Amino acid sequence: MATEGITHRTVPVNGINMHVAEKGEGPTIVGLAARGYRAVAPDLRGFGDTDAQPSVEAYSIFHLVGDLVALIDALGQEQLCIAGVRRGARLGAIVAWHLCLFRPDRVKALVNISVAFSPRKPNAKPVETLRSIYGDEHYIARFQFSGTRRSREVVCETRNGICAQEALRVSDTWSVLLDGGVIGSPDHQVPLPPWLSEEDIRYFADKFEQSGFTGGINYYRSLDRNWELSAPWTGAQVKVPTKFIVGDLDLSYHTPGVQNFIHKGGLKKFVPLLEEVVVMEGVGHFLNQEKPSETTDHIFDFIKNF
Repeated sequence: MATEGITHRTVPVNGINMHVAEKGEGPTIVGLAARGYRAVAPDLRGFGDTDAQPSVEAYSIFHLVGDLVALIDALGQEQLCIAGVRRGARLGAIVAWHLCLFRPDRVKALVNISVAFSPRKPNAKPVETLRSIYGDEHYIARFQFSGTRRSREVVCETRNGICAQEALRVSDTWSVLLDGGVIGSPDHQVPLPPWLSEEDIRYFADKFEQSGFTGGINYYRSLDRNWELSAPWTGAQVKVPTKFIVGDLDLSYHTPGVQNFIHKGGLKKFVPLLEEVVVMEGVGHFLNQEKPSETTDHIFDFIKNF
């Protein structure tokens, strides 16, 4: 895990303390550290060294977007370019979409990764919909129940959970994740893919040892509530210049209906300033880790115009 030249600090935002890592000089961008830019990479609330509130209510989409707006203010910026990259979670992309939906005035341009914008469906609560399709054993359905895990289980679940998408793209089936077959016990570990090191796993696990999983899981426990809160934005568009990147082996790209939505006008309808869609070949869900140089090239080629 490369850390040379990265500085760390804690910024008070929106009633919490947010950890940010920074690198470089020049125009500020949230998510990219290269080529004449000042990169700022925040830990979202509940993750890493940022405060983790125990209550589900503290993880509404308004809290999450409010954190980023306050961070932009704390950085002394009116507008930023946003790259919705993340390590091992779809959550950064979702928050980036909603930042641009709610506060397009604070974003110059967006490069979002892996998870396409999902317009609000007035008659379909997210968790209820998932349960109706996949049953109560779907991982998001299972996350609705309370519980905490720590110690030795943290290393196992961090390692095997991160490897889940890698295994799924090979097996090409949802059932591996739905029945818990990928998330093994501490005595049964999934082999690491070539782009992930034991050092990475140890780092992630150390952070989860400190915070537990409650913060991250609360994002999923807030899905139905966020659906309710976002009713005023039903049918609203994301009006920010946008580039979207996805891996051709990403399980989310193979969710029924997603490819048609992305390539046959649905995404463009809701993101009218969408300028480019890139499908990277031979890449899964963690494309910014699997092919970091190529991903950086795609981000840079877009944001240099702003």
